[in-house]
Amino acid sequence: MSEKLTIKITKLPLKKTPNLVVFVHEDEELTGEAADLFSKAGLNWKALSDAGDFCGKSGQVLDILTPKNLPIDRLLVLGIGKPQGDTLDEESADTPSSSTYWAEQGGRHLSVLKKFNLQQVALILDAPDMEPDSVAQICAGITLANYNFDKFISKKTDDENPEIKHWNISIYVKDKPAVEKAVAFRSATVDGTLLARDLVNEPPNSLGPVEFAKVASSLSSLGVDVEILNPSRMKKLGMEALLAVGQGSRRPAQMAIMSWAGGKKRDKPLAIVGKGVVFDTGGVSIKPAGGMQDMKGDMGGAAAVVGLMKTLALRKAKVNVVGVIGLAENMADGNAYRPGDIVTAMSGTTIEVINTDAEGRLVLADALWYTQQKFNPVLMINLATLTGAIMGALGQDYAGLFSNNDQLAKRLSAAGIASGEKLWRMPMGPAYEKLIKSRFADIKNIGGRYGGAITAAQFLQHFVNEVPWAHLDIAGTGFGTPSTDINKSWASGFGVALLDRFINENYEK
Repeated sequence: MSEKLTIKITKLPLKKTPNLVVFVHEDEELTGEAADLFSKAGLNWKALSDAGDFCGKSGQVLDILTPKNLPIDRLLVLGIGKPQGDTLDEESADTPSSSTYWAEQGGRHLSVLKKFNLQQVALILDAPDMEPDSVAQICAGITLANYNFDKFISKKTDDENPEIKHWNISIYVKDKPAVEKAVAFRSATVDGTLLARDLVNEPPNSLGPVEFAKVASSLSSLGVDVEILNPSRMKKLGMEALLAVGQGSRRPAQMAIMSWAGGKKRDKPLAIVGKGVVFDTGGVSIKPAGGMQDMKGDMGGAAAVVGLMKTLALRKAKVNVVGVIGLAENMADGNAYRPGDIVTAMSGTTIEVINTDAEGRLVLADALWYTQQKFNPVLMINLATLTGAIMGALGQDYAGLFSNNDQLAKRLSAAGIASGEKLWRMPMGPAYEKLIKSRFADIKNIGGRYGGAITAAQFLQHFVNEVPWAHLDIAGTGFGTPSTDINKSWASGFGVALLDRFINENYEK
């Protein structure tokens, strides 16, 4: 999926290398090992930076051919802007947290490496603000930026860089054991994010509900306990809402239950639930043809859950977590469910179908009810590419956060800012509940033109009982997002880093 990349952590001092990269903050001098190298070679940093009109602004590059008395042939100085600190308040959320900032520098480093065609490079990270976690974030940024989904490209043209290159990066640090520990921890999150990206990028003809369930089952090799429910099992459980969504497809609906037991046996689990509509035509209420191909990404919530479960298993998280994903394909054929149908969810709640394109909430209705009934979790968080309305409200920079619990909402918001996967809390309440009241059933699956993201959340709340719960509407952040320093992919893998951070900071001691 990506060009070959090797990152090796090495203890200082620097060994002989053809290319060396160092980071410099805006309006600051070289420090540490890089400064010593300059001094030994008799080089004047100020004179060189002035000559190159270099002041360390973000994105600036100073390219220096070095004298023979240095163990390097070429030095690239990368400007990384002003130093950043952690920020955990929503008003300043547009300022990157420290971890996000360093990940972005890693992505920019890889861009420079490829621009200058430096397939072998050393990077010195010994500045005073370079903690082990900062180095780990830089490594994460490099790996995330290197991701490229080219599985189905049979032959690349000349302008697409036809040679498969192997980029070798040696990162020199003072405390190698501490850095390696931090890198291993952060790499687990990266691996989960890349799995989520792969799933969302995969074409719908090769990733149906059964194939998706097999990916979930493969996590058993990492110690995750996996159970798959087929349509017969779901029918016996009364999951009429989820099954209605999939009944127009030849590919059977599935539900995958993944359990990671890393905590104490007596501890109740956290529950993460994902919408997995592998392709969404809109059903009988069919979507416009333009852009429908993007609906292969309508399982971004389920992809994030699978990616998160992989992350937790890889880093042996000391917590009990269950991940539940409802998998279905929403197609339009003679067996598809119709506007006007009334279906009964597993909870016994009757639902009038007004629009078959409001299908994700039906999938989640049964998945949420099953989860809270079977596992009695500490909390439930669901992720779903649920509504276009959330994009109208928040664009593609924030995901929508809806919750029945203030503490849970605050903790998720803080984890969002720290991870760079940001959330904005949206309102809920009786005024919106009125909009989904049905004349013929308990509730209806759509509330009208206004407040669509909110009425969708209001609908989901019917299936959580009193469990602390949060709904993350990731329709704007799960795929098709603007390119960033750490993601050039159509799929973002949004949610894995956010929830891993949330779980680690609040439930692992």
